[in-house]
Amino acid sequence: MITQLSNADLAQRDRNVLWHPCTQMKDHEAWPPIPIKRAEGVWLEDHDGHRYLDAISSWWVNLFGHANPRINQAIADQLGTLEQVMLSGFTHEPVVRLSERLVEITPTGLDRCFFADNGSCAVEIAMKMSFHYWLNCGKPGKKRFVNLANAYHGETLGALSVCDVPLYKKTYGPLLLDVITAPSPDCYHREAGQSWEDFSRQQFVEMEKILADQNEEICAVIVEPLVQGAGFMRMYHPIYLKLLREACDKYDVHLIADEIATGFGRTGTLFACEQANISPDFMCLSKGITGGYLPLSTVLTRENIYQAFYDDFTNLTGFLHSHSYTGNPLACQAAHATLDIFEQDNVIENNKKLAAIMGQATASFVDHPNIAEVRQTGMILAIEIVKNKQTKEPFPWQERRGRKAFRYAMDQGVLLRPMGDVIYFMPPYVINEEEIKLMAKVALESIDHALKDKR
Repeated sequence: MITQLSNADLAQRDRNVLWHPCTQMKDHEAWPPIPIKRAEGVWLEDHDGHRYLDAISSWWVNLFGHANPRINQAIADQLGTLEQVMLSGFTHEPVVRLSERLVEITPTGLDRCFFADNGSCAVEIAMKMSFHYWLNCGKPGKKRFVNLANAYHGETLGALSVCDVPLYKKTYGPLLLDVITAPSPDCYHREAGQSWEDFSRQQFVEMEKILADQNEEICAVIVEPLVQGAGFMRMYHPIYLKLLREACDKYDVHLIADEIATGFGRTGTLFACEQANISPDFMCLSKGITGGYLPLSTVLTRENIYQAFYDDFTNLTGFLHSHSYTGNPLACQAAHATLDIFEQDNVIENNKKLAAIMGQATASFVDHPNIAEVRQTGMILAIEIVKNKQTKEPFPWQERRGRKAFRYAMDQGVLLRPMGDVIYFMPPYVINEEEIKLMAKVALESIDHALKDKR
């Protein structure tokens, strides 16, 4: 006889043995984790039969819905043939063909792929490659990185070093690299009447000065193109990327584009860098690359960078970095199925229609007395809750207004996990108009609920 599991049963067992990511575990005394039993399309279902619209794509990874039959089939087909083989000294057709496809669809000049299994590791790889390239070229002094204020690139120590979100970084400061932080181009703090382009140009002035003054010790600049994801979904104009590419070329500094969150259609183009018509020296990809099914990441880089490592082993110039599951065949086949859907289903054009519906569904939010801004780049839309709309003064973070909104929305069947007091939408691309309207309706209700007893 099969015992029917309940949310309460699993939540209690969970609390006995698990330690969850990005969580103060004591919070679960008041609000236990929700055990998910199954999922389909944009909907998650728990063991008690409640359903939740996955408005954030399960941490930004799911592109084409849960239990997508085409991705399911691709993984099942591969499972019967080859599930895993190390990629050191071996290769396999899925990883070779995936590399060929990624070289074809990414910006011009990115000709080599190095695989890992998550975004933080991709960032680590790009950082190590950049430093090591300059070392191999006889420039060991180029060993510092430039990041942007409010940046987020992951939580392993190298990736965390180039972050600038104190919540994640401050505690580990003594363990981290010393980096140079340039002002963010994010347009939230622009003057009234100032355009995104003008503000992003203005913010580039200090970056230009940093590169001009310190380029001999800088190996690379790392940025999240157009949207600073975990940095409260702040957004900026493509002109900044164009100016940055030009300056990196001028001052002989690498440009690392962290497209882990922005890649694969999230910003309105397949890759955010396309909107500035630039090609970075390193592009980090993960999250949506497998449609949200399996861990996979890759760093794409240029042939001349690859050639700087290509030598006799005894010269010790090789890039001897590795991960056990590098280029896993199952993950590669999920990625192939994901790219097939992009090729066959006119995804980018359809996303433009969905993005317009998201914008329309939230257009009235700008008049709310405690919403400072509704900003959008493609399929990413963010709503900034503040205490004072005129000054943009935030609520004290200890009040956790966003958390209150999150809990209310879950009770209404919509998964909205805010960044602080920023509610955002980043749904799977299979969402429909009705579901978008539900998402927006619940978001507004959850904001109003979180503002009760405001001081």
